[in-house]
Amino acid sequence: MARDLNKYASKTNRGLIIGGLALLFVVGLGLITLFYGPQAALVGFLCLLGGLVPIGLVALAMVGLNAVVKKIKKE
Repeated sequence: MARDLNKYASKTNRGLIIGGLALLFVVGLGLITLFYGPQAALVGFLCLLGGLVPIGLVALAMVGLNAVVKKIKKE
């Protein structure tokens, strides 16, 4: 039985990122709603989205660079 450890690591990292974001949004915004109200939670949601934009752009750039490197390596 062969094990693909790179695939396992990739799957684990993806699950941790998704779980962390879910925890941040659900628990974080839930606590903001509980203590400060729904209007504050909406502002918190917008701030979280604004903070994720640069992270998403960097991740998109890294995926693009990975594709370019793979294409160059293949030639």
